[in-house]
Amino acid sequence: MTRIFALLYGLASYLVFFPTILYAIGFVDGMVVPKDINAGTPVPWPEAVVVNLVLMSLFAIQHSVMARKSFKQWWTQYVSPSIERSTYVLLASLVLLLLFWQWRPMPAVIWQIGNPPIAMAVTALSLLGWVIVFTSTFLINHFELFGVQQVIDNFAGRDAAAPRFRTPFYYNFVRHPIYLGFIIAFWATPMMTVGHLLFAAVTTAYIFVGIFLEERDLVDLFGDDYRRYRDRVAMILPWRRAVGPARPGLDSGDRPAGGMQAR
Repeated sequence: MTRIFALLYGLASYLVFFPTILYAIGFVDGMVVPKDINAGTPVPWPEAVVVNLVLMSLFAIQHSVMARKSFKQWWTQYVSPSIERSTYVLLASLVLLLLFWQWRPMPAVIWQIGNPPIAMAVTALSLLGWVIVFTSTFLINHFELFGVQQVIDNFAGRDAAAPRFRTPFYYNFVRHPIYLGFIIAFWATPMMTVGHLLFAAVTTAYIFVGIFLEERDLVDLFGDDYRRYRDRVAMILPWRRAVGPARPGLDSGDRPAGGMQAR
């Protein structure tokens, strides 16, 4: 019964996550969803800034604190390790839904592209960023990343696979393609409002803080393999080429560096 509950919980958490991330695309790009980043009744700008910063800070704190090894060691004293990742994903999704619901629009326009073909091209670039995000997760292990693989392994009575290090496709050019995709998606917009700028700037700053914390964990986990990879491949922008083949240990396994997978 415990394994069945864990399986259902993990699947339910994923079913909350998936529409949430799809809503995020519409929220940022201003399409399809009932409330996007510029929709709603404007409020005085001090209120909007404070509320929006609090909402983004809640996500950043939840996302970073629960990702740390020390927190997970404490947390798994009270919850099964098989649902630790699902719980992380579920809480992150709920915080994002709160942000979408309570976001205060700041609609003053900073720039707007009036030429329709160029505006469409910029929107397409933003959608390309989301494509990079999603494909990066599948290049590694999408379902392990979002907690499904763990509950399936637990239900089947299998031990979780030990993390190993590999660098598929995008990961040969940048160490964090998931984060690169988010940055492209957030900044490529044909109409940049004050609220959108606040969202993009704060989330980008958080991404670089997250990279610092994540890479520290990756060095602890993979040691010299990750140090060599860090020396060989650029962090976000593919401005330098890899020299020679990957070192031993960089081309096998289920959990490469970059993005959210080694939280």
